[in-house]
Amino acid sequence: MKKVYDSAAEALDGLLFDGMFIAAGGFGLCGIPELLIDAIVESGTKDLTIASNNCGVDGFGLGKLLDTKQIKKMLSSYVGENAEFMRQYLSGELELEFNPQGTLAERMRAGGCGIPGFYTATGVGTQIAEGKEVKSFNGKDYILEEGIFADLSIVKAWKADDTGNLVFRKTARNFNPPAAMCGKVCVVEVEEIVPRGSIDPDHIHLPGIYVHRIIQGEHEKRIEQRTTRKREDA
Repeated sequence: MKKVYDSAAEALDGLLFDGMFIAAGGFGLCGIPELLIDAIVESGTKDLTIASNNCGVDGFGLGKLLDTKQIKKMLSSYVGENAEFMRQYLSGELELEFNPQGTLAERMRAGGCGIPGFYTATGVGTQIAEGKEVKSFNGKDYILEEGIFADLSIVKAWKADDTGNLVFRKTARNFNPPAAMCGKVCVVEVEEIVPRGSIDPDHIHLPGIYVHRIIQGEHEKRIEQRTTRKREDA
């Protein structure tokens, strides 16, 4: 089965529809599927529900989909780097479901493993728990969280072979593997496609069974907050 495609638009062909649920990998601007996001912007697909740790920054990453008003609802942990995200939420233009980071990652992983729900102590006694089932185990309360089952996963990896075995780098490994797992179809953009068999099996972070389509491309790799210190006098 062919998994390698020539462009993001080609890889997404036939997969996008209005009102769909997308799981997007990345952590801040690290490891975001920017080429696939650009292709979704160009497609004009609207009323999207997107599960992602955050929503990019103003004018980049998922922030582009905010600018075009293609997102209807976000499931996220963090809003702070995107003024338009905050504005749309506070004005009622965007629905937002806050999730603690670990809970969001586990909801994605659970969906990828076919687990419909799990209990966690995270969020007990807070607004996160409102409307959710609470159950006690060994005298401690836990809330029920549902697994995420997305129509489409879009993720970015460092390298892949043509069967879809993936290797991620550093912080990009936080959310990309669970996001990749929970979609009915997973489309991946990578920096490098290597020959089959050249990746040590012990170094594969996500097996190709989860991956349906792959593209290779050039990436901008922006930095959210550049923090430096003054050079000390010699």
